[in-house]
Amino acid sequence: MNNNLVDAFQSNWISLLVSVAVIVFLVVLARKRVGFGTRVFIALGLGLVAGIIFNAFQLEYKSVSTIGSIYVNLIKMLVMPLVFVLVINSIASLTNLAHLRKLGVKTILWFLSTTGVAALIGLLVALAVNPGSGFKAEAPQNFEAREIPTFSQVILDLVPSNPISDMSEGKVVPVLIFAIFVAVAIVHISSRKPESVEPVRQLLKSATDVLHQVVKYVIRLTPYGVYALIGAMAAKYGLDTLAPLAKVILASYIGLIIHFVLIFGGLVALVVKVNPLKFFRKAYPTVAVAFTTRSSYATLPVNLEVLTKRLRVSPRIASFVAPLGATMNFNGCGGVWPAIVAIFVARVYNVPLGLTDYILLILVCIISSIGVAGVPGPAAISTTVVLTAMGLPLEGMGLVLGVEALIDMGRTAVNATGTTVTALLVANSEGEFDRAAFEQDVEDDLEPATA
Repeated sequence: MNNNLVDAFQSNWISLLVSVAVIVFLVVLARKRVGFGTRVFIALGLGLVAGIIFNAFQLEYKSVSTIGSIYVNLIKMLVMPLVFVLVINSIASLTNLAHLRKLGVKTILWFLSTTGVAALIGLLVALAVNPGSGFKAEAPQNFEAREIPTFSQVILDLVPSNPISDMSEGKVVPVLIFAIFVAVAIVHISSRKPESVEPVRQLLKSATDVLHQVVKYVIRLTPYGVYALIGAMAAKYGLDTLAPLAKVILASYIGLIIHFVLIFGGLVALVVKVNPLKFFRKAYPTVAVAFTTRSSYATLPVNLEVLTKRLRVSPRIASFVAPLGATMNFNGCGGVWPAIVAIFVARVYNVPLGLTDYILLILVCIISSIGVAGVPGPAAISTTVVLTAMGLPLEGMGLVLGVEALIDMGRTAVNATGTTVTALLVANSEGEFDRAAFEQDVEDDLEPATA
């Protein structure tokens, strides 16, 4: 064991020293009261620079990726308790079940409509950029297409059979459904004998307060986690890996940025009627964590804090929309990305596509976003469904594997921001958006007062 420790230090000492220096620098910034968002942005830039240097000089970067993995594990630790407690607490606060149905319909309609628009944007950008033109490559020999679950299997996977087991296996949707059952039972009993469920309500309130405090502790580590995750990603891929698939990366990020700025910004400005620049500034922690962790579930704790403390959405709406969005809102993974991959594969294999195919593509993107709710790897499943529905070779997915992790950062950021926007839209329609507090320049910090 001692030899392994010495060997690890000898091979990683440069990246370890760099990481220690960066962490110390970020701690100093925290003690000097530099803003949380600013520190996250600085950490992102430092991680990118350090990673490119590690890659250029072929330096070992295991220590950096370990720091990032620790951060991701800590933040994932919170997902199941948050989903279970906050969903119950949110629904149990409703006075009637009709209100629950109305919230659910509004939320899901926003999810599906924005995913459809995202697919349209991805299609138009891909047609304009033409990412498959002049591309000559073979799919990796070890590539295997993800198996598409049958409809009956999807339904069975959504139904909780053992909530405790589902929690331990990270199955969010069954836990979400179980929490809804419990919450509906509380509302039902409360309408007849409110005193009998009052102790449960108080327990849920206390558990919510405790979880929020734990979230604050973990969120304090975000700048250090962002540095490590970006640094490891840049060290792994470098700049040379990106050249052969530059058009795919370009098309993907153009589509994601258009959807992010025009659609999300437009909805915030025209429907909610607030300054989109102010919205993006306040939502920045959600975007940064989603971009670096590449996980909507890992972003959930941060998103809940952003919604309630910075965007001033009521805890009831935030606790209902955010967990649901982490499960089934895939503007990036299920909208922009499958459309771009479909056009890319069609160009590479010289498969002609017409207007009917494009309409089918958008419809399949919307439908598949429902079917992959709770399925691991939604981007791969959605893309497989789209390529299969359009009769395109599944081997084409293997061509983009080399850069998918890089694109996944942008996809996840769009997914998470879409959930944030939907929560704001629903809260605004329900009169549970504190517009006056939102317009104030003073914002609640996402971490404890002590640095």
